[in-house]
Amino acid sequence: MKERILEVLVIGAKGIRHTNIIGRPAYYVVVECGTQVQRSKISKGNHKEKEIYWNQKFTFEFRPTELENMSHLKFKIMDKEYFTDGGFVGETIVYLRGLIVEGNDEKIVEIRPTPYNVVLDDDTYKGQIKIGLKFIPNKEDSTKKRIFVKEEQELGQSICTRFMNLWRVPWRRFLFFCENTSSNDKQKQV
Repeated sequence: MKERILEVLVIGAKGIRHTNIIGRPAYYVVVECGTQVQRSKISKGNHKEKEIYWNQKFTFEFRPTELENMSHLKFKIMDKEYFTDGGFVGETIVYLRGLIVEGNDEKIVEIRPTPYNVVLDDDTYKGQIKIGLKFIPNKEDSTKKRIFVKEEQELGQSICTRFMNLWRVPWRRFLFFCENTSSNDKQKQV
C-alpha cells in the first residue's frame, strides 16, 4: 500500500500578539495533522519589526484510509514562558480537502508559501503566519521536478554568479573599439 506524503513548510509569522509581561518572547509552532503532532524550534525573532522566522519543514506520512478522515491542519503558535510550557498566542486552521482531491488527480500539488490569518482566543485576527504545502500522493513520484521550482532557482541567483556572468560579455570587442577610436583621433590630429 503506497503512502501519501504531506510536506508543510512553516516560514514565519509577523504582527502576532506579544504575551510575555517580562522578557523577550520566544515563539514556537505546534503543527497538528490528523493524529500526528510535531513541534517547531523556538525562535525569538526580530522584536522591533514583530517578525519571527522558523523556516522549518515538517513531513507527515499517511495511508490512504487515514487520509479520507483528515480534513485540516492546525497551527498553534505558542510563546515559551519561564515557568510554564507555553502561553497560547493564536492558531490557524488550513483545510486540506481540495489539496488532497487535486493531488490524487494531478500527482504532486504544491502551494507556495502563503500568509494565513492568526486567530486569537476571542475569534479576532492578529497577525499572519506564512505556510507552504506540498502533497505527494505516491512516495515514488516525489523525485519528479516541477517547472516553477526551476524558475525560483533561476530567480535566486547569487551575486557572485551574476558578477561572473558579467565577465562573459565580450569585453575585448569593447576595448578594441575604444583603442581604434583613440588611434583614429591621433591620426586625424597629425
